[in-house]
Amino acid sequence: MKAWGMTDVGLKRRENQDTYAFETFGAPDTVVAVVCDGMGGVTGGQLASSLAVSTYMGRLHELAHVDMTVEQVRSMQAECVDRANAAIYARAQEGEEYRGMGTTLVSAVVSPDMAVVCNVGDSRAYHINGAGIRRVTRDHSVVEEMVQSGEITREQARTHPSRNLITRALGPDRHIMSDSFAVPMAEGDCLLLCTDGLTNMAEEDELLAIIRAERDGDAALMRLLELAKSRGAPDNITAVLVRNEEVTVRG
Repeated sequence: MKAWGMTDVGLKRRENQDTYAFETFGAPDTVVAVVCDGMGGVTGGQLASSLAVSTYMGRLHELAHVDMTVEQVRSMQAECVDRANAAIYARAQEGEEYRGMGTTLVSAVVSPDMAVVCNVGDSRAYHINGAGIRRVTRDHSVVEEMVQSGEITREQARTHPSRNLITRALGPDRHIMSDSFAVPMAEGDCLLLCTDGLTNMAEEDELLAIIRAERDGDAALMRLLELAKSRGAPDNITAVLVRNEEVTVRG
């Protein structure tokens, strides 16, 4: 299992309010990754996303053990989200400058045969394999609800004036619910976690083409970043790519 990550402030923002982390988990062939996109002003957004990542990963270290079932991983992720939400909510009560701050979160625990994904907000997970690309997560956003109700098309959602309004985030409320998805993985499959700074700038088939073309994950992420910047990159851009392939250890 291999993983790569990148984050960039983009071309219009002064501060990067995105945060990400990834590491091996439980066993050398399993990776846990988390990506967050903060909101609530320069100070609040950056604090919310970094606090979410550190709290989520810290709680995961306390709960994780080897040979976990899918349902155990789901339960662990939900507990990690709850702990992160509580940490942000509590911090927001400490000062007016943090009032209402929050963050999206998308996370995955990826093993050779299965990825378990959870999300809150509109940061996304995509599964990429020989058949193509599939969005795993469903955005918690105003435009996603409009698409689901048939009010607008998926294409119209990309440029809708309400496209940045999310309906669920960590931090603003005392309690939060995350969605959970189990994705079968095969050798060579990839999982891409990313913020809307990337997905608002690139079509799914473009994500697919770049990731398929580059065996090196860092090169793939840099090409995705260059694509977003070529189109203006008005937001921070963050992504983690996990590829299901054997790591060769040379002594």
